[in-house]
Amino acid sequence: MSSSELISGRPPRVAVVGAGLAGTTCARRLADAGCAVFLFDKSRGLGGRMATRRAEWIDADGAVHRAAFDHGAPAFSARSAAFQAFIDEAAGDGVLARWEPVMAPGSHRSLDGLALWVATPDMPALCRRLAGELPLTRSRAVDEIARSGDGGWRLLAQGELLGDGVFDAVVLAMPPAQAAALLAPHRDDWARHARAVPMQPCWTLLGAEAGPAPAWDAAWPERGPLAWVVRNASKPGRAADSDGLNRWVVHATAAWTATFLESPADAVQAQLHAALERALGRGVRWTHVAVHRWRYALAPRTASAHQPCWWDPALGLGVCGDFFSGAGVEGAWLSGRALAAAIVPDPAA
Repeated sequence: MSSSELISGRPPRVAVVGAGLAGTTCARRLADAGCAVFLFDKSRGLGGRMATRRAEWIDADGAVHRAAFDHGAPAFSARSAAFQAFIDEAAGDGVLARWEPVMAPGSHRSLDGLALWVATPDMPALCRRLAGELPLTRSRAVDEIARSGDGGWRLLAQGELLGDGVFDAVVLAMPPAQAAALLAPHRDDWARHARAVPMQPCWTLLGAEAGPAPAWDAAWPERGPLAWVVRNASKPGRAADSDGLNRWVVHATAAWTATFLESPADAVQAQLHAALERALGRGVRWTHVAVHRWRYALAPRTASAHQPCWWDPALGLGVCGDFFSGAGVEGAWLSGRALAAAIVPDPAA
């Protein structure tokens, strides 16, 4: 499709399934190029793995507490000039802020001189900015994409038609295993490749407790089950721990998570609780705690298909996501941008 192409005198209608960063990046660029774009997501909000969970609870004294936990991607950095330019623009608009955490002693990874960035006031804010006022269908999982009689596409959820009519193109912006189920009837080669991507899982613990705050903001433990330990309030734009509670987000390593992927949540919580106590060197008594399992948290860099996205112009079907490069948040953005450029080429490029 080109930006000037009209179908029956109207702009091309594009359904984007998945409202994480890859999907909203692609959607925004297509909308800016003149397409009529419709977003669909199985969750209650946007953001995908750029996620923040809000919680409210009443303690033993009857006091009401509220907290937010960035339980998805903790932060991200830029290696490409294009993504850095995007970050600079979003930071200028107040949607992104640089995070300079004090790292715990013994943290084993180097930041490689790269700045860390977070969205403000929460991680989904960046996707909300990109989506803007685009039509969004929430809390509905698309489980089938079907060809219509005129060569377009229909989206279905448990047999129910989604969206207003037929779409000229469909973009799938979701973890590869989920995309594969929708692709198989139409592009089995893509589906087979998507199913073969070894996405890494992550159990995440999030909780609030009244212990003393350490002199650091984040840790990358050298050994054990923990990959990240973050004091959420250390990030810019987050509410301070004014009630005296530390708000912790603890990510397990992919290897540990894979071992306990199907374990009961309470057993996982107990083990991650014990690991956090070892990292802090003290006991932890929660006033609120939960765990979340990310079954598809991160694609390994070896998963690259040597292309940033898939686009079949004859079918009007495309796929984007971080699994094409394994480069996390930046990879998702680059893939979404590349797919939009494939669908509607920039005449100035």
